Amino acid sequence: MQHTNIYDMGLERNAANFAALTPISYLQRAASVYPQRVAQIHHGQTKTWQETYSRCVRLASALDKTGLGKGDTVSFLSPNIYALFEAHFGVPMSGAVLNAINTRLDAEAISFILQHAETKILFVDREFSEVASRAVKMLGAQRPRVIDIDDPFFEGGELIGEMDYEAFLATGDDSFDYVMPADEWDAITLNYTSGTTGNPKGVVYHHRGAYLNAVSNAVSWNMGEHPVYLWTLPMFHCNGWCFPWTLAATVGTSVSLRHVRADDIYAAIKEQQVNHFCGAPIVLNMLNNADAQLKEGIEHQVKVMTAGAAPPAAVIEGMENMGFSVTHVYGLTETYGPCVVCAWHDEWDEKTLSERARLKARQGVKSPMQEGLMIADPETLEPVPQDGKTMGEIFMRGNLVMKGYLKNPRATEESFEGGWFHSGDLAVWHPDGYIEIKDRSKDVIISGGENISSIEVEDVLYRHPAVSEAAVVARPDEKWGETPCAFINLKAGSQVSEEEIIAFCRDNMAHFKAPKTIVFGELPKTSTGKIQKFVLRDQVKSL
Repeated sequence: MQHTNIYDMGLERNAANFAALTPISYLQRAASVYPQRVAQIHHGQTKTWQETYSRCVRLASALDKTGLGKGDTVSFLSPNIYALFEAHFGVPMSGAVLNAINTRLDAEAISFILQHAETKILFVDREFSEVASRAVKMLGAQRPRVIDIDDPFFEGGELIGEMDYEAFLATGDDSFDYVMPADEWDAITLNYTSGTTGNPKGVVYHHRGAYLNAVSNAVSWNMGEHPVYLWTLPMFHCNGWCFPWTLAATVGTSVSLRHVRADDIYAAIKEQQVNHFCGAPIVLNMLNNADAQLKEGIEHQVKVMTAGAAPPAAVIEGMENMGFSVTHVYGLTETYGPCVVCAWHDEWDEKTLSERARLKARQGVKSPMQEGLMIADPETLEPVPQDGKTMGEIFMRGNLVMKGYLKNPRATEESFEGGWFHSGDLAVWHPDGYIEIKDRSKDVIISGGENISSIEVEDVLYRHPAVSEAAVVARPDEKWGETPCAFINLKAGSQVSEEEIIAFCRDNMAHFKAPKTIVFGELPKTSTGKIQKFVLRDQVKSL
């Protein structure tokens, strides 16, 4: 009998068995299967998935009526409220690309983004009307159309647009035949890096990556159906790590939050029975240090996903002490947010709280939808030994990596040199396959020929009961080349000397790693809450 190879059977791809992957399909399913389930909560007011779907269709229709072309940019300067959530579906349903702008940027940076992205329409929440107005004026003839977001629960700010969001939606049609991507490689969103050195780079996401990371989030976090998710993480940050689309896939509930404050977070958790939220370690630290009375009355399990900087084990331990379950993830703007997760093992439950916190402080393994992850020599791309000691750079490849940088082919080519995405983060590979970040390549301190991880020193500092925040950078030294210098923000009411901090470090780590200099005071942060070490390095030069 003649053997027929299955690939030679004439089974060609056709429209009946193939459709481009897109998170728009999650919205369709949520509205079709669970039309009356609550999709959004904003100050106690709710919208069902059917209502949300209709509003997204009208948004797409209204955008289409303005004459937008495929791939045109629509920007939003908005807090984590209904309009920006709906934009994650409505904008791509029009064929346009969503650009959620960091609300903490100054007018110059916003103007650069609007110009670089060639924004056609800008939606502005009235809280940010002043900075938006200044940014738009800088553009001259290239000004986009401006639409206001007039949140009835916010007082202040001016209306600077030609109409507000609700009036704009009213120009759209419920029966609009919206756009599904012909190619899942089509752009869906545009996100800008924080731009701590020079202008920010525009990171382009595709429909396939957004679709897959949405599911990857749900699987890696074991979210199940109908989670209630609080927006402590900005939607302008990697599209909220793709969680707007995850919530549609899981038919969950999006709980809006304009400002990230401990009292608002604890209140929402109790009042709305929130069971999932994300945030950088600085947010967890804020919740740890909140008044005890705010923490009372939470009787259900709350899952917390953290990333953005390596969380000190002491911060994780503090959250777990309150009964919150912490999952540590890692990623970059270029990888749709989290693409690495510290996957948990049941046998680790038997370890002490401190040991569990240390395990959770590791970045982990590739997430379910990520294809490739390795620690390798940055020059040869040769993987390092999995010995927990040898440092190398983190590399990724697969579906959860960006299309590239907008209008920057050189940076795109450099970032993908050798067929892998270069993260710029240095880590070790443990024998169990878990990675652990030790530093950004530029943050390693070389003292007397020995490499010192600033993260390791910070981890010890966070264990001191008086320390609220800590950051360690290199200080030039005639004898050693460099020595660690620690910048520390103390908890309210705490008093401790430089000598006491140094002694504490020497008691808890190798003496050569202990900081030689301590500087007390507020720490400078980026618009996404990360400590700005480049500012601290400049300060060190003047010590």
